[in-house]
Amino acid sequence: MKKKRRVKFITDSGCDLPDGAEIQYNIDIMSFEIELDDVVYHEREDISYKEFYSKMNRSDSIPKTNQITVPRFEEKIRECVLAKHECVIMVLINSAGSQTYFNALKAKENLEKAGEIGDLRLYIIDSRTYSLGYGYPLVESVKKIDAGQSVEQVLAYLDDWFSCAEVYLFPLNLRHMKKSGRITAAAAFLGEIMGLKPIISLIDGVSEVLRKVRGEKAFLDEACKVVQSAAIPQTPWLCVCADDRDFYDKFAMKMSKAMGSLPAMESHLGCAVSTNTGPKVAAVVVKGKNRGKMPG
Repeated sequence: MKKKRRVKFITDSGCDLPDGAEIQYNIDIMSFEIELDDVVYHEREDISYKEFYSKMNRSDSIPKTNQITVPRFEEKIRECVLAKHECVIMVLINSAGSQTYFNALKAKENLEKAGEIGDLRLYIIDSRTYSLGYGYPLVESVKKIDAGQSVEQVLAYLDDWFSCAEVYLFPLNLRHMKKSGRITAAAAFLGEIMGLKPIISLIDGVSEVLRKVRGEKAFLDEACKVVQSAAIPQTPWLCVCADDRDFYDKFAMKMSKAMGSLPAMESHLGCAVSTNTGPKVAAVVVKGKNRGKMPG
């Protein structure tokens, strides 16, 4: 029988952890509700990423992610109190793109006012990023606690990681982004006509088109250059794919060669994140220069 861990880790399904990781590392993942064609799905519970990609590819609608509500967070926190956890570290999707983080803070405030928190130490952290950008450091945090590090050391590690994490997106086509408005319709149309593929950075919730490249080989070469220049040497990098496995295998192999190491973690883009990017995309997360704490 496993010894009870002194720290409970909770996150949301936008973390895109590999299948089974939540069981292996005892991480509690709260599912986002995803709405597509008037049907609501619970990510990682009643729909897989493969099924969701297929539905997105066949649909003319834009899927919608419903934030995790205050009552759901209140229920989860009460569970932790009832289970007599000493400490809970809750790491959530970037607050610039979702109300979820603020709902968690409100739930904590409500329960504190009602006297229901007790002696529970509850830390709610805005990851400032997406996908494995917070999935990976969560797993590393579990390992650190299991190795005997203190809660304070883990919180410092997470603060440093989230002040440095940078996401780079490599969409294979612009169909979904054009529909969702993530880039302008005119830019999407021009890219399609000219055969251009964008390289997009996503840092602290701000997206920017860094390059527009024609041709797969040039696209892969430029992707490697962008990621190499952004990453601090000898730090972990992470790779995420969607539903084009042939492209991803080429992409991951070329990126691994350029980075001089294999990715520290690989996974598939989940439902919540792919509602914004579409399923025809690959992504890399690196540790860049420390940007410090967010203002406010």
